[in-house]
Amino acid sequence: MSDIAIRVENLSKLYRIGPRERYRALRNILTDTMYAPFRRIRSTFQRSNVQTGERSNDNYIWALRDVSFEVQRGEVVGIIGRNGAGKTTLLKILSRITEPTEGYAEIHGRVGSLLEVGTGFHPELTGRENIYLNGAILGMRKAEIDKKFDEIVAFAEIEKFLDTPVKRYSSGMYVRLAFAVAAHLDPEILLVDEVLAVGDAAFQKKCLGKMGEVAACGRTVLFVSHNMVAVQTLCGRAYWLDAGRVNACGPVNEVVTRYLRSGLAEDNASERVWPDMATAPGNETVRLRRVAVMPEDGKPGDVITMQTPLRIEVEYWNLLPAVHLHATLHVYNDQGIIAFTTGAGVEPDPVLHVQPPAGLFRSVCHIPGNLLNSGFHRVTLLLVRGKREATYRLNDAIGFEVIDNRERKFAWYGREPGVLQPALRWDTELIQAHQN
Repeated sequence: MSDIAIRVENLSKLYRIGPRERYRALRNILTDTMYAPFRRIRSTFQRSNVQTGERSNDNYIWALRDVSFEVQRGEVVGIIGRNGAGKTTLLKILSRITEPTEGYAEIHGRVGSLLEVGTGFHPELTGRENIYLNGAILGMRKAEIDKKFDEIVAFAEIEKFLDTPVKRYSSGMYVRLAFAVAAHLDPEILLVDEVLAVGDAAFQKKCLGKMGEVAACGRTVLFVSHNMVAVQTLCGRAYWLDAGRVNACGPVNEVVTRYLRSGLAEDNASERVWPDMATAPGNETVRLRRVAVMPEDGKPGDVITMQTPLRIEVEYWNLLPAVHLHATLHVYNDQGIIAFTTGAGVEPDPVLHVQPPAGLFRSVCHIPGNLLNSGFHRVTLLLVRGKREATYRLNDAIGFEVIDNRERKFAWYGREPGVLQPALRWDTELIQAHQN
C-alpha cells in the first residue's frame, strides 16, 4: 500500500464570474442550439487565451493555479491563506464536489469532509437520518454506523433535536452535528474547512481535542483555518496559498511566521505615516496620522534586542470635541499568539479627565526591556471611545523584530519557548553542605 494519502499535480480551477444568465424563451434556446458549434469554437479560443495569459479577461478568475503537493498517510497538514486564496476550492476538488480545470488530484482512502455548515446534509431529513445518510455516503454499513451512533449524538449535544429536520437547526447545531459525523465515522482522510468559525469556545476546544485524537490514530487530516494557534497546535506541516498558488510550504511554525509577516511591508514595518487627514485611515470620529515603534532612545528602524526598552507612538486626529479617545495596543508574536494588551485609558491620564478639544493627539506606550521573547512581533491598534467602544481598529499596524543577543553561560543556544522572556531575579544559596 502506498504511503501517500493525497497527491495533487498542477491543479488549477478557472471560474467564470459575472451576472447569472436570465431565463430564456424557447425561440432563444433553438437559436442558441443552431449557433452552438460556432460559439463553442470561440469560447475555446477565449478560454485558451485566458489560460495562457495572452490577454486579460475580466469574466474569468483563477481560484487555483498550478498547485502541487503530497500528503503522507497519518500526516496532519494545515492550509493557510487570506480569504479568497483558494483554500475552500482546493478542499472542494479533493472532496469531488467540483472538478478541476487542469491537473488532477489522487485520494487514497475514505474521505470525510466538513467544508461548510451543513454540507452533505439533506435539510428535510432529521439529524438521525442524516447521520445514517452520511455514513452510507462514506461506504459504511448500518452496523458500523450503529456502533458510532451514540458517540456522535453525545459529541454533538443534540439529543433533544435528534428527530427534528435539520433545516430547523441553528448554525451552531448544524456544525456540531456535521463535525461529529465527519470525525466519528472513521474516515481515513479528514478534510476540515474552518470548523472553528462557528460555535462557542467550549465546542471549539472539543473540536480541537477530537482532531488531535483523529491524528493520533494515524488518520490523515487536511486542516484549513484562520486560527494560527490551532494550525500550529495540530499540524506538523503547512501550505500557504496566496491568490490560488502555493506561496510557501514546510514546517508549520516557519510557514505561519512568513504568512503573518506578509501583512507588513518590509520598508515601513516599524513606522507608518499618513500626512493627509482626508485620506488617512479612520472614520468620522478619528483619523490616524502616524504609528511607530522604536527603541526608547532611538528612532524607527533601529535594532531592537531583548534588552531594549521600547516606545510605541500613536498620533491621531480626534475629530469630535469633548470625545475621550484612548489608544489600545494588542501585541502578537510570530506564532499569532497575543503576548499582551495595553491601553492608555488604564492608568490615570490628565488629558482623559478634561473636556478635550478636537485636534491632533499623541499617545506613547513605554515597554521595558527584558520582557519580550525574540522573534517578529506585530501590533494591532485600536482607538477606543469611553471604556468599551472600539471606534477604529487597524490590524497589523506596525511590526518589529526582537533580536536575541544574550551571552550564553550554559549549553542551550536555541530560542527559549514562551511568549515572554522576562529577566527575573533569581537567588541561589547553599542550605547545607553534603558530608562525606
